[in-house]
Amino acid sequence: MPSEHRGSTRMLLSLAAAVALAVTGSTAVSASAQPKTAGLREVMFVGNNWDGTADVIKSSGDLARIGRINVIPDKDQRLTEIYLNPIKLAFFLGIRLGPGEGHDQFVDDMYSTPDGSDVVVSRPSFADVVSIDVATGKVNWRFPVSGFRADHMAVSPDGKRVAVSASTSNTVHVLDIETGKQLGSFSAGDKPHENVFTDGGKHLWNMSIGEVNTDLDDPSMDWTKGDRHITVVDTTTYRQVKVIDMRERLDAFGRKDLSDAVRPVAFTPDESKLYFQVSFFNGFLEYDVAKDKITRAKTLPKNPETSEDRTTWVNDSRHHGLSMSPDGKKLCVAGTMDDYATVVDRESLQEGPLVPTSKPYWATVSGDGASCVVSESGADRVTAIDFATGEKTASVSVGDHPQRVRIGHVAADWTGPSAS
Repeated sequence: MPSEHRGSTRMLLSLAAAVALAVTGSTAVSASAQPKTAGLREVMFVGNNWDGTADVIKSSGDLARIGRINVIPDKDQRLTEIYLNPIKLAFFLGIRLGPGEGHDQFVDDMYSTPDGSDVVVSRPSFADVVSIDVATGKVNWRFPVSGFRADHMAVSPDGKRVAVSASTSNTVHVLDIETGKQLGSFSAGDKPHENVFTDGGKHLWNMSIGEVNTDLDDPSMDWTKGDRHITVVDTTTYRQVKVIDMRERLDAFGRKDLSDAVRPVAFTPDESKLYFQVSFFNGFLEYDVAKDKITRAKTLPKNPETSEDRTTWVNDSRHHGLSMSPDGKKLCVAGTMDDYATVVDRESLQEGPLVPTSKPYWATVSGDGASCVVSESGADRVTAIDFATGEKTASVSVGDHPQRVRIGHVAADWTGPSAS
């Protein structure tokens, strides 16, 4: 991002703040708790952040596109509200110049309802979550989050609840996925980011990443990034049951040089180990949940063409995107600023081929479990990499700046919203 844009961003966000004074990783659950999928087709939803669409593609194989959904059908109404409110407008423009890299952020995350009739979408620039009927393209319900930006979501194993991070209010909301009614909420660290349900949905983990839109990226200025920690809550009461400060664990592991801003994560199938990425690091770490300690770190190759100027890295990322094969034997890493993705053997931590990709921003698992699927935000495509061989197997073009990719369902004969 040009330095003048970053400077404008800081001014706008500071002004707004002054005027206004923030995958499931669950193990298998019983068949009765699983969402019913009879008569439905498994697909992948790809959120195209900058153009406000979600492409629906095959969940395996050639990843061919099936249809596209406009997730901002109410754009004119939302923009009118924003431009009539000076505080909302300041944050809206701050999002555009900061995390949006000069673009509005219209879709961050999305999940389908258990019956495949709707897709629920978090929209950062509109600071809300909406449910959209996939047959008609119309909004069913809308939930404005607290503060001025909506971010990562997670859906419970039974498909009935969706959690969303409200990044400027340090809050996580948990909603009924069918009605949009808030079931609970809790406070997190600064800038809550990824959410993961664990223990069959009994607990919810939130990772806060702190301030990622300043130029204070030198390690000596890390203290300016805010309070970053993992918050674990009970999903019956939404009360905090545990706080994990990775600063303490990183220091004990001998990595005082690493940021404690936990980015994408992946649990092992039995949830005994957590693998996580942190800001500015080309690699990931392993955390033993029961022992409450970091046990291993993996540093991945740097791309010699990647600038070492941290202020040029998108939102303090270096690598952003992590998923695990269903058998727990392989990890897939999106090397965002280094323009590659790679499959890593979990036992040996040996990486496979570095598959060239353009600013890969997310990693998930294909419907058949055979491949890692990454979104190439710099090339507007989604690419599959075989877990067994580490080689690229398929790519498909999608919309402008794909980020989150999630498995979901639509009706078996669905091809897109009707024109009516």
